[in-house]
Amino acid sequence: SRQGRELLEIVHPVLVVRRDITGVFRELVNTSKPKECPSDGLVESWMHLEIAAEPDAAELGALEGDLRRVLVDVRHAVEDWAKMRATAVRIARELEHRPPHGIAQDAVDDAAELLRWLADDNFVFLGYREYELTDADALEPVAATGLGILRSDVDMASAARHLPPAAAAKAREPELLILTKADSRSTVHRPVYLDYIGVKAFDENGVPTSERRILGLLPSGAYVDSVTTIPVVRRKVAEVMARSGLSPSSHSGKDLLDILENYPRDELLQISVAELLPIALAVLHLRERRQTRLFLRRDPYGRFFSALVYLPRDRYTTNVRLAMQDILTEALGGVSVEYTAHSTESILARLHFVVRTAKGQGLPEVDVAALEARLARAARNWSDDLHDELLAAYDAGQARKLHRKYVGAFSDGYKDDFPAVEAVVDIARLEKLQGRDGAMDLALRTPPGAGKGERRFKIFRIGAPMTLSSIMPRLQHMGMTVTDERPYEVESRDGQRVWIYDFGLTSSLLAYEEPRPELLATYRATFHDAFAATWSGEAEDDGFNALVTAGDIPWRLVAVLRAYARYLRQGGLTFSQLYMEQALVSNVEIARLLVRRFEIRFDPSYAGDRAADEESVRQQIIEALGEVKSLDEDRILSALSRIIHATQRTNYYQSTVDDSGNKSSKGYISFKFDPSQVPDLPEPRPAREIWVYSPRVEGVHLRFGAVARGGLRWSDRREDLRTEILGLVKAQTVKNTVIVPTGAKGGFVVRRPLDMTDRDAWQAEGIACYRIFIGALLDITDNLVAGKVQPPEDVVRHDDDDTYLVVAADKGTATFSDIANEVAISYGFWLGDAFASGGSVGYDH
Repeated sequence: SRQGRELLEIVHPVLVVRRDITGVFRELVNTSKPKECPSDGLVESWMHLEIAAEPDAAELGALEGDLRRVLVDVRHAVEDWAKMRATAVRIARELEHRPPHGIAQDAVDDAAELLRWLADDNFVFLGYREYELTDADALEPVAATGLGILRSDVDMASAARHLPPAAAAKAREPELLILTKADSRSTVHRPVYLDYIGVKAFDENGVPTSERRILGLLPSGAYVDSVTTIPVVRRKVAEVMARSGLSPSSHSGKDLLDILENYPRDELLQISVAELLPIALAVLHLRERRQTRLFLRRDPYGRFFSALVYLPRDRYTTNVRLAMQDILTEALGGVSVEYTAHSTESILARLHFVVRTAKGQGLPEVDVAALEARLARAARNWSDDLHDELLAAYDAGQARKLHRKYVGAFSDGYKDDFPAVEAVVDIARLEKLQGRDGAMDLALRTPPGAGKGERRFKIFRIGAPMTLSSIMPRLQHMGMTVTDERPYEVESRDGQRVWIYDFGLTSSLLAYEEPRPELLATYRATFHDAFAATWSGEAEDDGFNALVTAGDIPWRLVAVLRAYARYLRQGGLTFSQLYMEQALVSNVEIARLLVRRFEIRFDPSYAGDRAADEESVRQQIIEALGEVKSLDEDRILSALSRIIHATQRTNYYQSTVDDSGNKSSKGYISFKFDPSQVPDLPEPRPAREIWVYSPRVEGVHLRFGAVARGGLRWSDRREDLRTEILGLVKAQTVKNTVIVPTGAKGGFVVRRPLDMTDRDAWQAEGIACYRIFIGALLDITDNLVAGKVQPPEDVVRHDDDDTYLVVAADKGTATFSDIANEVAISYGFWLGDAFASGGSVGYDH
């Protein structure tokens, strides 16, 4: 195991064998008939071990050598065990009958009692040897005194070992017992550092002259028995209790005794009372306090540090322990670390580290307070960081309130992936969503160290979870590639459940990179609005949305380009929508110029020279088109530029006001065209034309003169609606020559049709779309108020006054005239209930 080899099988039988006088195997005895077993049979424990195949002969040779050395140690320890035990008893007897000069009787009694206790099956004796202390501060082994693993007599001329200064000083101290750990691990029983028990001998002047060294291991019982039953330890505990000034029957006295009972036994044997007392009292005062404390003890022989670390139990994890090991190893110059952990129902857990330094280098000086502070930081958990970050962001009362609410809300996965400082930002977003089931918030960010085009995108959602299949297409249509997705469920103390989805995104379309933070901030808002609009259905989910990413174009202006593209296709432009999307995204600077031309032409708040500035942008578009290599893309982009100029009016800049007085943009866009300027329209061309676009409904209204009438049709021809209406209006124009000067016709399609088997829902959706269509027509139609023309609000007009707009019923809208009149009245339109013919009240046209 120490060599890290895989052990495949162990067979460990106990057999009876016969051997000759030299130990050579002769016979395996059949023990099925005990009465027939020979008297010279030997009971032996055999072991068969199988490891993974090792092709290297040198490695196998080294392994065999190690096994033989271990077996020799085992044999020597077993053969000499009785002698070592008897030696311990003999030394105890000598101490009792001939106590050394200059040593207090209590110390002599403790030593003798300890040796007898060890011999009473409380110690695994593994080695013994005697050493003489020379004037040169060297320990010379005494020949023929070795037992167990120290049995072999080495070359006595070179065996003397000069002691390091710290060890030499300890060797000269008038202390009878040496209780410490050896520098080597045991090869017998269990692979831990050997317990080292030394008993000094003194001359008549009380000067140390020699040492009797016992090596072995304390058995498991010694680590669980009461400290009041172990010699030496018992006296230390009694002295600590006495010096503490606490009554053993008091609450604090009992707590102190409990601390000592659970103190690491190896430490209790090695530590002095002077060192133990302040540590025990500090631990007593620490109890039930959520603090991290370090108690560091230097090995008097300069070989290792013993570090006791107390920390809140709920903070103790493997990762925390490993972090502390790394800190201690680095700060103490360690080359190896051993640890034990102790955790009970107490609020504190205890870790005991033994950090060994390189042999012969001594122990460095340590700033214990600074080291303790580093360990405290390592013991901090995510919740502690959250508390501190909340205090930094809010006043103390609000910080505590939010900490109580969210301290247990975040999953372990979230804590692993995000620091507490980011959680505070997320909490602020969650608080805004509080109590709004189905509400959503978004956060696009550039992570530290991100490459060009890399982003992280968070979605916060109250209530039911979102499916990946519903999110990814929207992001992909916005020009993003989703590289990874991590969902997190957050359930706050008040029971509110929130889902946080964190997406890794990358896109070659992203143009706004550091160091342009002002553009990044604008782009984030644009991206958030666009995604929210596609999720809510306000915006369509298609490839036009890549213009948000590629050109930082707001989603409503993208909707303008989409509406124009859909109209051009209705008017006969043969390119597919996908092809038109690609043409715009591939030429995003021209797309931005097209949007700019639209804004200059129709923004009511525009303060510049509208005509001159639009012409300037038109020239820029022409120049940019000269760089377009594809003839198809040139045709598409040119058509879009010309149709913007052919647009006479739009309701794009109008808004609605809710009952609370909040303004919002309309969910549809209507455009009034001069068809004579629209490229590629089939003949005949009407005098005026209105195109209505929204994700929910599309419609067209063709008028062949200023005064014209005709019905509105609920059509099902989504791909060629204008072709259908143009065919109908031709007939209407002929028919109307005897009624009004010319004809008109309109139609709309429901873009989100419901199941026709649910007749009521299907009809309700048709009526809702009809209302939108009528409102869109009236949005850009002049009104008459007290005989004066009143242009529509927030509409820039590039044509003459146009107040005459009437409609009638047609296929699918036979019963809708009252609805049309209701809408007209709500607009205050001058015709009132005469707006639509065929109603229950009003006039026929």
